[in-house]
Formats: sequence, structure tokens, C-alpha cells
Amino acid sequence: MKPIFGRGPSLQFRLFLAVFAAIILAYLDRNFAYVVQVRGYLSTAVSPVYYVASLPDRMLSSAENYLVSRRVLRLQNLQLKEQAHIHSGQLQLLSQLQRENSRLRALLGSPVQQDTRKVVAEIVAVETDPYRYRVLIDKGSDSGVFVGQPVLDDNGVVGQIDEVGLTTSRVLLIADISHAIPVRVSRNDIRTIAVGVGQLDQLELQHVQHSADIQTGDILVTSGLGGRFPEGYPVARVDTVNADEGLPFSQITAKPIAELDRLRYLLLIWPTDEVDETRELIETLESDASTEAGESG
Repeated sequence: MKPIFGRGPSLQFRLFLAVFAAIILAYLDRNFAYVVQVRGYLSTAVSPVYYVASLPDRMLSSAENYLVSRRVLRLQNLQLKEQAHIHSGQLQLLSQLQRENSRLRALLGSPVQQDTRKVVAEIVAVETDPYRYRVLIDKGSDSGVFVGQPVLDDNGVVGQIDEVGLTTSRVLLIADISHAIPVRVSRNDIRTIAVGVGQLDQLELQHVQHSADIQTGDILVTSGLGGRFPEGYPVARVDTVNADEGLPFSQITAKPIAELDRLRYLLLIWPTDEVDETRELIETLESDASTEAGESG
């Protein structure tokens, strides 16, 4: 019976043909220039095969690079936003410091106020109670947040911490009717109190005498009285002034500088005295360590 598949040449004969062909091709490639052109044509002919074979690997590499680049960009974006919020909190004091530069020169012998600790927090929820203006942030007692802590945004004072949980806290906005903050007019240092009236775009100044020099457009900054809000942070801009003599006090409204209806990231600040106490403790420990090292030496 004749087999379906015929038997081909032996393996030895095939090996001999392959070696012989390799020697001939090497000789031709070395001595004839046109072989180089033929090799180029052959490489061009098989290049689509290489392209198709490497396509899956290149697609996977491109997808991996895209995902890594996207993740890195998002991380960098979050870091830049945090830095921007911290820097904005520092820049809010710039204009006030410039106006008080001459007075500070006379106080060079006084203790220098150290920078406060600052942490960026993100709003995770907004309270829906129509009679309360509060927001929930993603920082709590595990981050050192405490009740009464000042809260800022990119532009000015937002409010203060009202409730503290382990990982979240509630911020009472300055527009809430239960909130009041000591302020002063940046132009002439007149001191008063700004209270919320239950509207995000309005505050009222309480118990302002008719003779007080407060004008529309004046900037109100924290006065530092009460020890809760550091001095010099922008709070509101005077909107209307009604100095009717028939009223016991002038009726003055102001518009918050912070965009209370567009909050997303907030800046938590710690009082200077806590930072100073921490630094004093560190200095004391370092001093004790150096003293012990000297005695042991």
C-alpha cells in the first residue's frame, strides 16, 4: 500500500543543503553589491509580519504607559492643589503685613510669631438642613482636628470646626445664624463683630455706632480677639451701609470673601501657641540630650 505522505530527503541531506546554501549566500553577500539590495527588499517584504507580531506587545505597553502617566498626573495634580491652598492661606496675609510694616519695625524686640501648622481637607458632604450651614470634611481627630479650629479657603475665612469625629469633622460656616467672628476694618482698624444671617452671600456687623468710619468696599479681616481666629485673614467686604440716625446702630451688611457656595478644598490651621509649645518641647529635649552627652563625655 502506497503511503499518503511521501518520504522526503534524509535529515543529513537537508543539513548539507542548508550549509551549502549558507556558504553560497555568504560568498555572494561579500562579493556582489546587488545582494545587499535584494536583502533590503526581502526585509521590506517581511516587515508587515514583524509589525503584526509585535502589535499586541506594543498595545499592552502603550496601555500601561497611559495608565501610569494618568495615575502620576492625578497624584501630581492633588499635590499641586494642596500646595496652592497652603500658599493661598499664606498670601492672604500679604496685604495686611505690607500695611503694618512700619508698625512691625517698632516691635522688632518682641517675640516673633512662628508660622502656623496647615493641613488641606476635602469636603465630602454638604448638610441639607435649610437652617444650618455646615459641611463635612475628610479630616478628624486622627489628624489633630479640634472643635473651634479655624477653617479657610483660597480667598478667606470659611468658618470653624463644629463637631469632630475620628476621620471626619463638620465645619460651621460664617453664614450660619449661630456664627459670629470678631473683625476689624483693614483701612482704619475699627473693630466690630460679623454675624451670619442665614444667607451664604451676606453677613451683618453688630452694634456699630453711627460715627464709625465704615464705607462700602472696606475689607474686613480677623481681629484676633477671642484667640480663636489668627489676626489678619480676610473675612468679608462691606456691601451696604445705612447710618440712619433714627436707628440705635448703623445697619451694615458685608459679603463673605470666601465662595461659600463653591467650596471643595479647605485649609485647616492650628493656633501659633500650639506650634510654639511643640517647638519648645523639641528644643528642650534637644538641650537635655546635648547636656547628657556633655556630662557623659
